[in-house]
Amino acid sequence: MATIIENVQQRLGYPPLQKIDPNVQETKNALYTTEERLAQAVIPSVLAFLFKLTRNTEGCKYILSGVPVDTAFIFNNRKEEAAEKIAQYAGVSTQTAMEKIDEVTNVAIRQIKEDAGPDTTEEKIKTYMSGQRHNILVYLPAAMKMGDVLEDESVDDRTNKMEGPVSGFMHKIENIFSENDEKKYP
Repeated sequence: MATIIENVQQRLGYPPLQKIDPNVQETKNALYTTEERLAQAVIPSVLAFLFKLTRNTEGCKYILSGVPVDTAFIFNNRKEEAAEKIAQYAGVSTQTAMEKIDEVTNVAIRQIKEDAGPDTTEEKIKTYMSGQRHNILVYLPAAMKMGDVLEDESVDDRTNKMEGPVSGFMHKIENIFSENDEKKYP
């Protein structure tokens, strides 16, 4: 089964994303085009904000509500700051980054509801996104320092980029604990 990040990338027709090497905190292969860098920056950033939003019942209700997407709300009124980091990483204007944030957010919300399954509830959304946390963070470039905008320093931690049998086990434990993080993500 494809991950949320792969589904969103494919749905938008963006170039495939690359995982971040935990040793150098950057992609293993160079990202040569602006489109590659923009996709690498915007998709995991938007999904990280949506992950944070789904840590509480109100955020999950918002995703299920079907109301027009309000990216300022999803980004906790820090959309412009996030767009500046995305723009700097990708080498595009802040306006272009803001437009891509809107585009990716709309597609990602539809994808979350679809992936969470039929008869989706707030709890299903929360559980689904908890299971996707690691899949999102292994693609998020640490150079962007998106953890500052998210007010969660663990986002940029290199241990989130590690993979393998032991790391995989540890990430499963993290996912269990992140399911009940309503105090951390009000």
